[in-house]
This record gives sequence, C-alpha cells and structure tokens, in this order.
Amino acid sequence: MVTGGAGYVGSVLVPKLLERGYRVKVIDLYIYGDDVLDAVKDDPDLVQVKGDIRDRGLLEREIPGADAVIHLACISNDPSFELDPVLGKSINYDAFPPLVELSKKSGVKRFIYASTSSVYGVKEVENVTEDLPLEPLTDYSKYKAMCEEVLLKEQSPVFTTVVVRPATVCGYSPRMRLDLSVNILTNHAVNKGSITVFGGEQKRPNIHIEDMTDLYVMLLDAPDKLIAGKTFNAGYENYRMIDMAKMVRSVVGVDEVSIELRPTDDLRSYRISSKKIARELGFIARRTVEDAVRDMINAYRSGKIVDPMNNILYYNIRVMKAIKLK
Repeated sequence: MVTGGAGYVGSVLVPKLLERGYRVKVIDLYIYGDDVLDAVKDDPDLVQVKGDIRDRGLLEREIPGADAVIHLACISNDPSFELDPVLGKSINYDAFPPLVELSKKSGVKRFIYASTSSVYGVKEVENVTEDLPLEPLTDYSKYKAMCEEVLLKEQSPVFTTVVVRPATVCGYSPRMRLDLSVNILTNHAVNKGSITVFGGEQKRPNIHIEDMTDLYVMLLDAPDKLIAGKTFNAGYENYRMIDMAKMVRSVVGVDEVSIELRPTDDLRSYRISSKKIARELGFIARRTVEDAVRDMINAYRSGKIVDPMNNILYYNIRVMKAIKLK
C-alpha cells in the first residue's frame, strides 16, 4: 500500500513496483489530477482508492491484506504546511498514529516512512549524520520528527519499521512539481530565459526522483536485519544555490540564460551525509542534478509539461488554495 501514491514521488514509484511484480494499492486524494497514474491504470495488479488517510474507516477497510506500507502522503514542505497549519497537522501528524496502529494490527510486516532531511534544522558541522540531535525549525519538520518517534517505538520482530530522511527531490514526474529548488530553477531557465537566486551561498541537499524511488523499492527487498528500526539519510550532493543555478544554465545553454543574484534574509543552509545508507545498504544515488535538468528539458520539449508558468497543478500551494483543501 502506497499512501500518496498519486503524488510527485508516488507516481514514479508505483509503476516501478508494478514492474517488479508487486500488487499495489494507492490511497490518495488525487487533488493534482485523477490521471497521473494513467500509464498503468489498466494494470490488474493496481488498485486506486480515492480517499483521505484521516478517515479511520477507510484505513480499516483498505489496509488489511497489505504486507508493506510506504507512507508518502503529507502536506509537503514548509510553505504548503504554513498555508494552513491546522490542516497540515491533521494530515502530517494526527493521521499518523492511527495509520501505524492499524497497519500493525492488520498484519503489515514492513512500514517505510518518508520523513525529511529538514528535521535536523541548521547544523554547523559539514557532515550531518543520522545520530545528530533533531532541531526542527518549522512545524512541518517538527511533526515529521514526531512521526519518526511514533513509528520507531512500534518496531518489533513482526513489524519492521524504517525511516528515510530524503534530500530535496528533483526531476520529472507525471505529477510534476515546479515548486522545488532544482525544478524551479530549470522551469525559469527554460521558460523565462533567466534565473533569480536569493542569497546563493545557502546549501541544499538534492536527490534525483529516479534514485529516490529506486531506494523505496530497495527498502521493500532488504532483509529485516539491515533496516529494522533504523533511520537513513538519502541524498546525492549538497550544493550551494548559486552552483545549482550555474548547473542549470550550463545544461540549458550558457548564452541563453541569465542569473540574477538578490539579497535575502533567509540564509538557512542544509546539508546531509548519506554515508550510512551507502555503508549499510549499499545504496548510492547515481543520477546527478544535471540529469534531472535534462529530464525536465526533454519533458518540456515533448509537451509533457503544459503551460508551466500558469498551470496550478504544478504548484502545491496554488492547488490547495483553489480547492480550499480542509
């Protein structure tokens, strides 16, 4: 069962799971379109359930029969959460303990939770490892950290729990997001011919969406003893914002794209170490930021991304405002 399976990451992950022979049930509100899984909608091993993870009755009906849960559903990132903090808490935290409880009670053997690397807050050390204290700066990251604690307490010989703290995901997805750092830079470079960078020295960790989804598949396959009760960072490289802008310009075409630096009060700088997951699971992200940019450029050129500056479906906050999500 994949909660949020029709989201940015989920819509890349679900076809991979089907391809590997898994039977997959998606639970999602489908607020970004009913069509994001159309490429696999006729697969007999796919069940799509349009529903809300806050609905306990829905969970009681749909969880039984699942061997594993990959929990992706959430109000994603700080700006989206801050749009309606009560809504954010209800989905990101209040719905979580019942989901874990019912999963365990229903015989789910493995629960994989998508947390966030922002739970660390801002650290002075260069290598931010999983054993450092969590100092979340926002409600979004605070509730992610609280969910980690809820889940890991339920670890048992018959209920394997694992937490992933991903870097910022980038690259093309059928449920495209153009409100993530690399994706924003690429969109503006391709469609405006200019990139505005606020500050520039802040570091951001990134991971290609294909690597991110490969990791979730790996976590389904991994022996219990390697992952049980553990937490893993997952990223590729930590780059300064200005360096990411230059990478995007290099791929799009140096002569065509201008970069404008503007001052900012937001100097938060995040970075993570992904050495633990490489050492213990052998997972190393293989795709670069430039690969993500190329994938998006190809999607623009082939017409897969339509009216990118105005289409609200590519922007979480715009959709949440438009449908008055509660």
